[in-house]
Amino acid sequence: MNKRNIPIVTSVLIVLNVLVFLYMEYIGFEAADSFMDQYGMYWPAVIQDGQWYRIITHMFVHSGGEHILNNMFMLGILGYQIEKEYGSVKYVISYFVCGIGGAVISAMAEMWQNQAVVSVGASGAIFGIFGIMLVMIFKNRRQMGQVSAPRLILLFILMVFGNMEEGVDWMAHFGGAIVGVVIAFICYRPKFGNNRFSI
Repeated sequence: MNKRNIPIVTSVLIVLNVLVFLYMEYIGFEAADSFMDQYGMYWPAVIQDGQWYRIITHMFVHSGGEHILNNMFMLGILGYQIEKEYGSVKYVISYFVCGIGGAVISAMAEMWQNQAVVSVGASGAIFGIFGIMLVMIFKNRRQMGQVSAPRLILLFILMVFGNMEEGVDWMAHFGGAIVGVVIAFICYRPKFGNNRFSI
C-alpha cells in the first residue's frame, strides 16, 4: 500500500475513539458513566445550558467494548473505501456533518416524543459514510467491483432496522445516513473508469 492509499483520516478517527474508550476503562465504571453523561448528546443540556460541544464529543464516546468494536470495524471498512475515492478533506468534513446531523435529527425526534436520553457513539457519522457510499455506487452506474446498489440498500436496511432494540439510537443512524446521501449528491463527482470498491 503506497502513501496515497493510506486512510489517514480514518486511522486518526479510530485512534481517537479507542484512546477515549481506553481512558474510560482506566477511570472505572462510575467515572466512565459520569463521563458519558457529561459528553454524550443530551439535547436539554445543549439547548438549555449551551453545551454545544456535546454534538461533537458524543461521537467519540462509547458505552462498552462491543459498541466500540462494532463501530470501529464498520468505520475501518467504509472509511477506507470512501476516503481514497472521496478525498480526505471532503471525507472528514462529511463525517462530522453526518454525525452532527444524525444527532440533531435524533434530538428532534426525542423532542417530538417529549423524551430526552443521553446518546453516545460514532454510529450517526458512520451511517453517514454508508449513505455516501450508496450514492457513489448509484453515480457510478450502480455497480462498483463486487458492490451493487441493491446489495448496499439491503445491508443498510438490515443495519438500521436490525438495531431498533431498546437502547439503540436508530434515529441517529437513519438521520446520519440521510445527511450522507444529501451531501454525496451535492459534492461527489464520479471519475468513470477509475473507480472500484471492494468489500
